[in-house]
Amino acid sequence: MLRGIVVDYAGVLTDVDGPRLLDVLDTARDQGVRTALLSNAAGGGAVRRRLAGWFDTLVFSGEVGVAKPSEEVFRLTADRLGVPVSTCVVVDDSAVNVAGAVAAGMVGVHHTSMADTLAELGALFPGIVSENA
Repeated sequence: MLRGIVVDYAGVLTDVDGPRLLDVLDTARDQGVRTALLSNAAGGGAVRRRLAGWFDTLVFSGEVGVAKPSEEVFRLTADRLGVPVSTCVVVDDSAVNVAGAVAAGMVGVHHTSMADTLAELGALFPGIVSENA
């Protein structure tokens, strides 16, 4: 059973339709799914303040000393979520980062469009994506 969603910031949440994904994360959290933001940014700053309400944990590579696509950062993120790495789905616009997550044991979703990403998340987590998302 999948229990966590790990989302990249730049390229995913900065997508013009990023707010649609935030709505889905709200629904997922209401259903007990844990959520994390994982970014290769140096630190959180304004991003942390703006997005903290949608995530159970925020992981910035500059703060933890390890960056995507290293398997270690995906395991660390799952640990901070309190769920096994094998129960997490990562959403990232970089195929290399998705491959790193998969190598760590996560399910990978390569973000190329919000419609495709939401369709994949809807298949992996039935009931979290509404027709209006």
